[in-house]
Amino acid sequence: MLLTIITALLFAKIKHYNLRPLIKAYALYPLLLLEIGYWVLQATVFMHNYFFIQYASYVKSAYLYVMFIPIIVYKLYKPALYGSVSVLVGTVLNRLVMSVNGGKMPVYATLSRYTGYYSEAGMSNTQDIHCVGTAATKLKILTDYIDVGWCILSIGDLFVHAFTFIILFYTIKCLNNELAKS
Repeated sequence: MLLTIITALLFAKIKHYNLRPLIKAYALYPLLLLEIGYWVLQATVFMHNYFFIQYASYVKSAYLYVMFIPIIVYKLYKPALYGSVSVLVGTVLNRLVMSVNGGKMPVYATLSRYTGYYSEAGMSNTQDIHCVGTAATKLKILTDYIDVGWCILSIGDLFVHAFTFIILFYTIKCLNNELAKS
């Protein structure tokens, strides 16, 4: 999620929006706290402790729930609708690839092997929806193969993350519009 947040901040900066009002955007603080918690979870994975990985799905759900706060506070209903469609598309893509691969999401690690985030032993120790991608994997283009070193994403995941991008960008836009009015 960190890349999504950084991308939204960079995009807002490219659009010449001031990022300073984010300091007082209390509606985004739960997102910040959740992101810190997620990095703690990621750190445990780097240390090859896979106990907390079972809670990763709850963290992903929590991201969506905390996004309701800025949507309601800043009345971002139209961007939220676009973001919801993006989440729906991403979810359908992820479910599609899982359905043709026996209910599992195949993972193709590249960079994460070098950073120490990914290990096949750790993958086999976890009881989640992921499995190691093989030559028999179907719809490889939709599997988890976008490896950034600490996270391996699918195209569907990018659509899901777009929701956060959209809400964060429009929050910055709204804050700048309020600043311009005062």
